Amino acid sequence: MAKWISLAWLCLVLALPAYAVEHSPEAWEEYIFPSGNTLCESHLQQVHGVASEVEQALAREFEEYGQLVEQALVYRSNTIAEGLRLKSLPSPLSGADLQLLNEGMVLHLQLREKLLRMAESHECWLDPATAESLLTPRQRLEGVMLSLSAALVLYDNYLLAITLFDEDVRLRRVLNDSDSGYGIGREILTSISLSYNSIQNRARVRRAINFYEEEVRRLAADVRSEPRLRYLEGLIEQSASYDMTKSFSPAYVVGRKLNFMERVTRDQLAEVAAGGVSLFSMLFGNAVGLVETRHGKLFHRDDVTAAIAGQLRAGDILLEKTPFRLTDALIPGHWGHAAVWVGNEMELRALGLWDHPLVLPHRAAIRAGAGVVEALRSGVELNPLERFLNVDDMAVLRARESNAQGRATLVLNALRQIGKDYDFNFDVETTDRIVCSELIYATYTDITWPTTKTLGRSTISPDQVAVKALPGGPLELVLLYHDGAAVAEQREARHAQLLGPQATLALSR
Repeated sequence: MAKWISLAWLCLVLALPAYAVEHSPEAWEEYIFPSGNTLCESHLQQVHGVASEVEQALAREFEEYGQLVEQALVYRSNTIAEGLRLKSLPSPLSGADLQLLNEGMVLHLQLREKLLRMAESHECWLDPATAESLLTPRQRLEGVMLSLSAALVLYDNYLLAITLFDEDVRLRRVLNDSDSGYGIGREILTSISLSYNSIQNRARVRRAINFYEEEVRRLAADVRSEPRLRYLEGLIEQSASYDMTKSFSPAYVVGRKLNFMERVTRDQLAEVAAGGVSLFSMLFGNAVGLVETRHGKLFHRDDVTAAIAGQLRAGDILLEKTPFRLTDALIPGHWGHAAVWVGNEMELRALGLWDHPLVLPHRAAIRAGAGVVEALRSGVELNPLERFLNVDDMAVLRARESNAQGRATLVLNALRQIGKDYDFNFDVETTDRIVCSELIYATYTDITWPTTKTLGRSTISPDQVAVKALPGGPLELVLLYHDGAAVAEQREARHAQLLGPQATLALSR
């Protein structure tokens, strides 16, 4: 009987036990690809078995998956940063570094389990006999896109782990050693390499991609009009593994590397690899998942930067829209990101804050032009205005009743957030982690903000910040740029139009 290979196994990143190394190829294949996998069929019947509830179930899955993708991208970004740092350290690694590696692997495995379940959940929807009687073509496409994109996220995570850590002899040795205290088995990276080097894997993921490409063309109108499908389309097509699988086989690259490893010692391999091109370097440009299809229309516009800088006051809220970035497709409403301007040296001196303990660590950065506090996947940072302005749309909001003491409080509230981790759960009630609009929530503490209940958590979007600048709200609209141009006339009306018909209702909540 043909083996049922789930999409998730195509991009296996879990370190499998020593079984993989010690048994025959036949036993190994059965271990990786056990026959009779019925998870997808049971998921279809239990979650999507009632036709009238399919759409609601897909919407719930998408919301949960969006948070999972954010967690994966945060993890990937942090892994890259820590991996590069560890590669540059002299021997030996410290106890803290070893702990970091083990804790990172545990987090990796936990994340993988969640992504694996999503990748498995709609794998059987590729089979017309299984899905067509229960699902519309659009629903079937969305389910396959959920699973395919989850598989590609796993695949990209795998490529990152293999290339960044396996190409470093010291890190490879550490991760290939077992650690019972963390429940990590031996030969992790070896097991990962073996699981990845499979012709069956490549054939299966190509089948999923072929289905996706045919259906996304046939249902192009649905994809254009449905935000969930647009987001999944972007996630799939911006995956390094998607492009590589279409053009050449990543398994072939790694497979050749594994064959070479059979003929030389690991130390010899490290010496040879040092003179060649790193596979990680080749993938790095798309590894984090933050690909831009172009630059923003306000990017590197010195006239715009100067005009905006001349209008800003410490404590102002900055909003931006970047339709060319994947993340904007997931965020409801018009605005996609929010930040706080904390001022330049002159402003901070005027407010009596230049010698404040919260300002002292950032003096050099502020003197170099950094004045925007924003929550990115790498955490809450202080960045230059020029970097923030890689956008198409931009707005500046300010408290209507503003004085020096109030602005000083806003600046200090914003500076307290620097260094916090990114909140991939988007929960306003957590204070140790934060996302962009939560930064405004934590800075402007005297405003009652509208929130939305999502998966049991209270969340706030940039649009829910922006509605407070409508007439009657506590904020005023100071500047507005749309589609790369300043909006000088009827600015408030244009802003309300961008927010949509629900904006006035949201203001009263």
